Amino acid sequence: MTANIANAAPQGRYAIAVHGGAGRYDYNQFTDEQKAAYHAGLREALLTAKQVLEANGTAVDAVQAAAIKLENNPLFNAGKGAVLNSAGEVELDSSIMDGKTLAAGAVAGLKTTKSPITAARTVMEKSEHVMLQGAGADAFAKAQGLEQVPNSYFITPERKKQLENAQASKEKVNLSKFGTIGVVVLDRYGNLAAGTSTGGLTNKQWGRVGDSPIIGAGTYADNNSCAVSATGHGEYFIRATVARTICALVEFKGMPLQEAAEFVVKDKLVKMGGEGGVIAVDAHGNIALVMNTPGMFRGSLKEGEEPFTGILAGDK
Repeated sequence: MTANIANAAPQGRYAIAVHGGAGRYDYNQFTDEQKAAYHAGLREALLTAKQVLEANGTAVDAVQAAAIKLENNPLFNAGKGAVLNSAGEVELDSSIMDGKTLAAGAVAGLKTTKSPITAARTVMEKSEHVMLQGAGADAFAKAQGLEQVPNSYFITPERKKQLENAQASKEKVNLSKFGTIGVVVLDRYGNLAAGTSTGGLTNKQWGRVGDSPIIGAGTYADNNSCAVSATGHGEYFIRATVARTICALVEFKGMPLQEAAEFVVKDKLVKMGGEGGVIAVDAHGNIALVMNTPGMFRGSLKEGEEPFTGILAGDK
């Protein structure tokens, strides 16, 4: 089986995809103003990555820059505006991976570091480790000069209300929205990178860690195959090693990227009962935006083309 390169970016050109979470969305769930704001936020992230790449920045640089934009946008469940755990606090997880070197960094359970994706990259580049968690991760980030904020900085009235509603209804997992954010990039040098950042699930058990900071589950990048960032019910994505499995199908079975992503998300995960989606880009510049939910906040951009953003599964 050979890779489908009909939609490939020309040699030496970049490709970008972003997501802001998947879930059970209804068309009438959002006002026109809300829809416009989500589209604008996704577009801003795409154009931020584009700016980095057109200044000859690397895929890792572009992933971090775009992810920071999404972390700082309270519409999305990462950084400011992240959901609250069962104790009424924000705990943040993130990871990043360099497809050229297979270097990776991850953090889990951050409470005071403003940019989790920056913390993950700092773990990758400034430590001997791949993952740090909890107070140790925040302490490391602080020691490396990363900006610290009170936990209250991340909390918004909307997220407090969501927690109150979840606890009042004794809801264990909010299946309406998995608000992880993610970015995948192919740069002009032919290198891939992926990054993911999240606040997890509303009313989650404090200390819970999902797939977003786990290399191979929520994030994976390898120049020999593809870069993937996932969003969904993390416990299933961990068990299915979603990101790595997609890359392995591309690398070892020669599956086209779209086919590999659809097999994992629409077949393997569905059979397990897992909901969510992925964004992915391969070494040829092919982009896949795949979900098994009614919607996923997502966007894509190839060099020389106009950016695309979508919310519902049928958006083209």
